Amino acid sequence: MPGTKPAAALAMSEKAADAVLKPAARRRLGEAVDLAPALLTDFATAAARETLATTELLVTGWGCPPLNATALAHAPRLRAVAHTAGSVKGHVTKECWARGIEVSSAAAANAAPVAEYTLAMILLANKRVLPAARAYAARRVREEWLFADPTLGNYRRTVGIVSASLVGRRVIELLGAHELRVLLHDPYVTEAEAAALGATKTELPQLFAASDVVSVHAPLLPATRGLVSRELLALLRDGGTLVNTARGAVVDQEALTDEVLTGRLHAVLDVTEPEVLPAGHPLWECENVLLTPHLAGSQGNELDRLAELAVQEVHRWAAGEGFAHAVLPERRELLA
Repeated sequence: MPGTKPAAALAMSEKAADAVLKPAARRRLGEAVDLAPALLTDFATAAARETLATTELLVTGWGCPPLNATALAHAPRLRAVAHTAGSVKGHVTKECWARGIEVSSAAAANAAPVAEYTLAMILLANKRVLPAARAYAARRVREEWLFADPTLGNYRRTVGIVSASLVGRRVIELLGAHELRVLLHDPYVTEAEAAALGATKTELPQLFAASDVVSVHAPLLPATRGLVSRELLALLRDGGTLVNTARGAVVDQEALTDEVLTGRLHAVLDVTEPEVLPAGHPLWECENVLLTPHLAGSQGNELDRLAELAVQEVHRWAAGEGFAHAVLPERRELLA
């Protein structure tokens, strides 16, 4: 019937739904789609299957069950998925792609706080803020060596970015406001494209050898597991810093642990392998390492940015305009 709104449902954990899709966001969703009252947390229940039978659009989030063949069999009218978080690999299956279901992700919105965190850590690392703060608290003396150390500071330092992902690109953009040299390694980016971003395309060994800080933004794929190897870490100059906000397994964690325990390198790790590290792991007590609990991504009021993007996507899709942040099936093997 003309003017009828598409049938939609929310599929995610209760915690995610409460945190991301607050009442105002749900009201805005309801302006574009006919939103089912029930929250789908398990596609196998009778109630969920009754809702799926008429659903044309799923608004998904953290904790969404996999949209496998069984779930899709109960959703014959499903045409699109709008995800309120970043990666869709946990719930969008090969069966979804095979059926031609359109997929959108809020990865671009989630990239913003990760890039901000990364920028802050790069600037703090070059300024040696964290070790200086620890020394100051321990000795209660202003260290004169801070003024004489030629490796301290952000003026014309070199930053290496591993992968021109959404986050990597935003980090390069933010670094452009500072007097820093930026190197980029990404096999899918040309020299001209890197230059347009504000970086110099560089192979990994040269990037590590030339950088004061290396920041990792590569997705975890079979080809990138252990990508930051012992050999590459050995090339990073003495006093250099590795920042990882991607996935812990992209880095050879054993090799990194060996390096930071000697005091030669520093590390800022928002991700580890596994998360959380075992209680006795030496990285917990290493003074050269800052461990944070995977908090670089959207937190607190930053979740509202995810909701805003997802709501805009739903309005576009319901109006027949298609997703602005579509996840393309031909790139599914490269997804984080």
